[in-house]
Amino acid sequence: MSNYAVETKDLGRVYKIRGNKKEKQERTELVALENVNLTVERGELFGLLGPNGAGKTTLIKILTTLLAPTSGWARVAAHDVNLTPHLVRPRINMVSGGESSGYGLLTVRENLWMFSQFYGMDSKEANKRITELLTLVGLEDRMNTKSSDLSTGLRQKMNIVRGFLTDPEVLFLDEPTLGLDVGASRDVRKLIGEWMDADKNRTLLLTTHYMVEAEELCNRVAIINKGHVLAFDTPANLKRSLQRDAIFEIETSPLNGLNSKMLTEQAEVKKAALTEIEGGARLELILKEEAALASVINILTQKNIKVQRLTKHEPTLEDVFVELVGQRMEDIEQGGSE
Repeated sequence: MSNYAVETKDLGRVYKIRGNKKEKQERTELVALENVNLTVERGELFGLLGPNGAGKTTLIKILTTLLAPTSGWARVAAHDVNLTPHLVRPRINMVSGGESSGYGLLTVRENLWMFSQFYGMDSKEANKRITELLTLVGLEDRMNTKSSDLSTGLRQKMNIVRGFLTDPEVLFLDEPTLGLDVGASRDVRKLIGEWMDADKNRTLLLTTHYMVEAEELCNRVAIINKGHVLAFDTPANLKRSLQRDAIFEIETSPLNGLNSKMLTEQAEVKKAALTEIEGGARLELILKEEAALASVINILTQKNIKVQRLTKHEPTLEDVFVELVGQRMEDIEQGGSE
């Protein structure tokens, strides 16, 4: 048996978009995934890190047999997701952030118990697991509350519990903390960690656009953007790849027309990301060497931009992402700089 819980080879997915018949527009194609090659080992907590629209959810849908690939192949729990989906489904579970949350007329416990029966769980064991998991996420006092009476955050906690309830070989969590407050997100991350620690054969694949979440939880991370996997390794190794560079954050007065291109035209400036903040701007720089900071300061001085704070810091996953993509995650999601 393969030691991989998830394996893909040249995996691709292309969507056909219908044109406007009245205007005689031809069908166009949208490439959601292209030549994705990944391996996730059994017992690993693997992260897919990328902005909204990067292809993360499309990949998860293929791996959970909800969507057929256009090219290549994928195996989950050693079974081909396209050829033998009936062998994959009993071995997996999936939860997506922001998804609809069961039947509103049923209580939290009733919703979870019903789902357990879809998987053929013993009723007594299911009720025991439901109580344990609801306690872990702080929902035990809402067990007999109708799900329609829960807040959005509490309904999402119920969904998270549903994913862990069947104790799958491979669990897929697609943006599980999306829309949750800080406390609820912490509870979910704690549950993820405890579930993985309890059995080293369990595998969890997490998609997220939160850098901290990926760095805190994941053994390895794949950075994905525009349907392509740009890099995958441990967070430590990905950050170590930038150790040769000097990374600075500068807070300044207003930019006075300065843009990132003016900085990256300097030979020693590898990447520059500008973000306007209250009262000024934040400039994040990746330089080939520290000495290049002098030329950046000179440009700021020429534009009559005052430096209010300058910090040199160790690389983060955010820095790795900027290095690979050329933009910060939030700028892409907000349709920011080119």
